[in-house]
Parts: sequence; C-alpha cells; structure tokens
Amino acid sequence: MKTEKKELSYYRLRLETYLKDYHPHRLGDERFIAERSDASAKVYEESFLAGATPAEADETALQVLFEGLHFSEFFFIEQILDNEFSAEVPAELTSKLSLLLLKNDAVKATIDKYNPDDTFDEKPEYDLLYTELTGTIQLVIENNSLLESLKA
Repeated sequence: MKTEKKELSYYRLRLETYLKDYHPHRLGDERFIAERSDASAKVYEESFLAGATPAEADETALQVLFEGLHFSEFFFIEQILDNEFSAEVPAELTSKLSLLLLKNDAVKATIDKYNPDDTFDEKPEYDLLYTELTGTIQLVIENNSLLESLKA
C-alpha cells in the first residue's frame, strides 16, 4: 500500500486547523487544501519580496487562505443547536448532528437561499437565516428521528 506524504507548511497546518473547527466537512478536500495553502505561501513570498514586512505579508497570505471561509455553515448550525435545542440535543452530540444536518437537502437549500459570504454575519439576512434555519432544523430532526438514531 502506497501512502502519499503531505508537505508540511505553516499555511497548510493553519488551514487544516481552521477547517477542523469551522468546516470539518471540507477536511477531506485535499485539492482545495493544497491549492489554497500553496497560493497563500506564494502570496506571502511575493508580498515579502515586494517590500512588505513579515507581518504584512502574512496578513495578505491569510486573506487568501481564508477567503470564502469566514462564514461557517457548520458553526452556524452548532450555534442554533446550542441556543435553541440544548434541552433536546446533548452537548456531546452537537458536532455529529451538525455534520448530519449539513448533508440534508432541506438544510442545504435553506442556507443556499441566502448565499452567505464572508461578511454575511454583518447583514440583516443573518437573523432571517437563523430563524428560518431553526425551523428547518426542527422539522428535519422530527421527521427523520435524528436524535434517536444518534443516541443509538
């Protein structure tokens, strides 16, 4: 069995750590991780060679690294579960249920209607999505007996 070695880089490790916490469903996307971390390293080098300080070059590279990742559907769902369903959903099941809900067509459709981007949490639509998604999650949990299947 042949295993491929992953190149260790600061930006790769930084991205993987961030994805683990906020976008765990993307951790398996090796191409995305490699392309994004390579692009960030390249931007850092170019910025530094153009005269930026190391801190300035790093800031520019981090903008590339995290572009499009500031709003986390996973974290958003976790917040809803913690805030609105804490009596029904045990804390130890929140992450697992959040991942399941992210795969649900009704949940995906609700999120997609709002097209959340990096500044979505600053927009009035944020509260609308929170309310609508709370209702969708309630229906999905009830109609699919998700809590019972997770506890089994």
